[in-house]
Amino acid sequence: MHLLQRLSSAPTCFLVVVLMFFMLSVYGGTPESIQGVDDVSLQSKKQNITLTALLEDQGDPTRWDSLIEPAMEKLMERHPEVDIGINYTTFPYNETRLKILSALEAKTPVDLITVDQIWLGEFAGKGLLSDLSNFTETWGRQSDWYQANWDGGIYQGKVYSIWAWTDVRGIWYWKDMLKEAGVDPQSLMTWEGYTDAARKLNSVLNPQGIEGVHLTGAGHSPDLWYPYLWMLGGEIVSMKQGHPTKGTYWYPSFNGTEGIRALNFIKEQKDAGILPQKDHFWGEEFLDRKFAVMIEALQHHVPITTPLNRTYFEQDIGFIPMFPVPDEGTQTTTLMGGWEFGVPVTSAHKDLAWELITIMLEPQILGPYLTKHANMPTQIPIGEGQYSLEPRKVVPYYDLLVSMIASGGTRPSIPEYPQIAEFIKEALNAVYYGTTSPEEALDDAAEKSAKALGW
Repeated sequence: MHLLQRLSSAPTCFLVVVLMFFMLSVYGGTPESIQGVDDVSLQSKKQNITLTALLEDQGDPTRWDSLIEPAMEKLMERHPEVDIGINYTTFPYNETRLKILSALEAKTPVDLITVDQIWLGEFAGKGLLSDLSNFTETWGRQSDWYQANWDGGIYQGKVYSIWAWTDVRGIWYWKDMLKEAGVDPQSLMTWEGYTDAARKLNSVLNPQGIEGVHLTGAGHSPDLWYPYLWMLGGEIVSMKQGHPTKGTYWYPSFNGTEGIRALNFIKEQKDAGILPQKDHFWGEEFLDRKFAVMIEALQHHVPITTPLNRTYFEQDIGFIPMFPVPDEGTQTTTLMGGWEFGVPVTSAHKDLAWELITIMLEPQILGPYLTKHANMPTQIPIGEGQYSLEPRKVVPYYDLLVSMIASGGTRPSIPEYPQIAEFIKEALNAVYYGTTSPEEALDDAAEKSAKALGW
């Protein structure tokens, strides 16, 4: 009789004993090693998933490790049944937009991207981003965001990205330079005081090779003009009826009386001896003491990591949380930029990509990252709640910077915005270099922008 036939007729307890010794003879070792074989077998059956991300390098490609690694660790803990990895590629800012557009338009599978807030309309308008509205409704964290920052991820009423961090621009000044020139820092708060201060600073500091006030004349110069437009009640674009193909659509409105007045203030700065700077180093030129006053999002370019360093910084450098206003009765504003997370339509793992985004955005994970790099939060619990305690210790003027978020403006999330910004930059250049009046320059930019918008 064959062995199996004999075993089939044997008592059950005898059968179990025989099978155990049979397994030991085949695999060797002890009963515990049999369990090990089962574990290896289960491991080999795990699904392997590698998420792919394309990211702007934030000026330091290794910076992402401190955010992605803890988030991935938590994601893997949630899904022990899956081996999850991530492969991400970073690009310098001036390459990121075209690199990501090229990949997505070629249908390359990508699960996660960083989107500059000003690119959202273009990416979403081209159908390259997944609609995240259903995810966000289930998530239920919308109320944790400052309203303008939440709205900055919306295109045509749907959520296409989540704004992760921002920046705000205000007035930075060297205390000793203003004292030497006899300039009261408070005088910088109004348009007239600002230009008068520039004249005093230049008269004292120019012989030392120092410019009194910095005026941005580089490619992003419109960003430093918009706040003047907004504080006067103007807008970059507004909705208008009668579009040839879309019925009601965006139309340039920056050349109204508000825009002309705002650009006249730029002309007044130039007339006061404030020179437009074509080269821009995001505040390094100010920190090198080449300028006494600068309007910029300086904070995240300062390597501050301890309370003592912050104290030393604040002893030397002052900050006023505003753009200069035409008069004390006008509410100031600022411009907010920053980075958003989106899931491309080419993603094969949308659920996991979205889950990774939500983990990276958890205050206990994102908060330390923002503090380390002095980025401003888009979430109220990080800006004002318990997670603000640490950045308050090390980020210069943290509370003043956060106070500006509520009055911050954003650039329109429309596909045509990059073209419009280029036309506005041309208008600013025309005024900087005296070739055209503010009114003529803005009218010319508006005409070009209207064509770009299809009018």
